[in-house]
Amino acid sequence: MSKQTWRQYARQLKSESYAVYLACRDPRTPWYAKLLAACVAGYAFSPIDLIPDFIPVLGYLDDLLLVPLGVALALKLIPPAVLAECRQKVQLQSDKPEPRRWLAAGVIVLLWIAAIALVGVVVLRHWPRQ
Repeated sequence: MSKQTWRQYARQLKSESYAVYLACRDPRTPWYAKLLAACVAGYAFSPIDLIPDFIPVLGYLDDLLLVPLGVALALKLIPPAVLAECRQKVQLQSDKPEPRRWLAAGVIVLLWIAAIALVGVVVLRHWPRQ
């Protein structure tokens, strides 16, 4: 596959992931499809991966397999009318400039800092003193 084909595939996967996210918020979507759609969208848009990207091969394998398979399964479970409407919303929103998500990024960074600080406090309390 060419580089252009990969880019087109990535754009399509991103828009389909967003359509799945919109569908999980729609009341016409069945509960089991909502559950799967929420998990898939949460994982697709989360900065935290199941397998970190710095691990050779496996780090990107989850992004290349889990997200597309999860999106494909969620698309099968979502009613066609809801899916068509969500895809249309994605298309309309893609014409607008994307908002900056500094607040969400800031919250995630603060959570990581708090987790690291908590680990540091626990380690220091249990560190043997001489």
